[in-house]
Amino acid sequence: MGKRIMKKVISSGLVLALAVTMLTGCRFGFASDPDDPNEETKEVPIDTSVDTFEYDTSLSGTSITLLNSKAEIQVALEKMSAEYEKKSGVHVEVMPVTDGDSPYTKVVSLYNSGTPPTASILDTTDVIALAEEKAADLTEEPWVAEAEGYLTEINGKIYSFPLCIEGRGIIYNKAVIEKALGESFDPASVTTQSEFVELLDRLVDAGIKKPVSMAKEDWSLGAHQLQYIYETYEGTSEGAQEIIEDIKAGKVDLSSYDRLSQFLDTFDILKKYNVAKGDPLGADYDEMAIDLADGKTAFWFNGNWAWPNISEAGASEEDAYGFLPYFLNDDKSDFANQKIQASPSKQIMLDGQIATEKEQAAAKEFLSWIVFSEIG
Repeated sequence: MGKRIMKKVISSGLVLALAVTMLTGCRFGFASDPDDPNEETKEVPIDTSVDTFEYDTSLSGTSITLLNSKAEIQVALEKMSAEYEKKSGVHVEVMPVTDGDSPYTKVVSLYNSGTPPTASILDTTDVIALAEEKAADLTEEPWVAEAEGYLTEINGKIYSFPLCIEGRGIIYNKAVIEKALGESFDPASVTTQSEFVELLDRLVDAGIKKPVSMAKEDWSLGAHQLQYIYETYEGTSEGAQEIIEDIKAGKVDLSSYDRLSQFLDTFDILKKYNVAKGDPLGADYDEMAIDLADGKTAFWFNGNWAWPNISEAGASEEDAYGFLPYFLNDDKSDFANQKIQASPSKQIMLDGQIATEKEQAAAKEFLSWIVFSEIG
């Protein structure tokens, strides 16, 4: 079972964040600076009063290590690990991968030195490359039944825990659209590329001159977004791999591949209505979030990981943000126009070579605790 790539579009509600990103503080003049020096940072406390999880008391005193390649969640992982230790007696040391280092290179070097982490947060491709030789088999773990559609199987076995389910498309600010048009906005009413353009034109006529935020970062415009031409081949990871191999083998001519031309058509639309059209290389990521939250724009070509930026820019959890698909054509029946892309951006692999039985058991319990305990 390959991980599911296309998920049903959520037509209302918050853009929920599964990762926390840091603001750079850079400004390029597109909007006002949202930073308030008097603002207090507030945290939602974790309710630890209810905990029905059954801990294995024989594991108390065990220490395990977790290699973290997702810097945005380092602090959260440390706090969660501390809570787990209070309950279980198992110490979890969260080891960050140095910014700029390759997670794959890091974990391989640790294996070569004979000191691999008990568990490692890695990219899916890293797990596929390493699992059969180095990982513990997780096929029988209880959380597997809860993760159907997001699991990565390697020759019929599960070697990793799916983490950070992230989706992307066109984020909308519902209140901005409704205020500009003077009517309620139903995201389900926009089903094609032409209908999206019609909505954009209506917003322009209503006074929002450039209703789209589109940041300059190459990881967003290239690495994240160009994947659509593969992922929308037939909507699964297997299909994406199939079209990639066909293109590499010369069976499909990329220049005439319909998903590429459709992708570029939509990209041209976003460029036309881009708030930073006059200076696209000055379109700082954080400024795009500010413009969306302030109502200067109504849409942002991005993923759910952008929520912390939008929140920092002034949005609240009570505001209505959501996703529209990245519309590829005018075919209402095309799944690409009905869904957004979503998949686990990271996987947790457990060491099956060096870790002791107790360490493996503690790492497995930690993963189950994340899923099944009220605290986790």
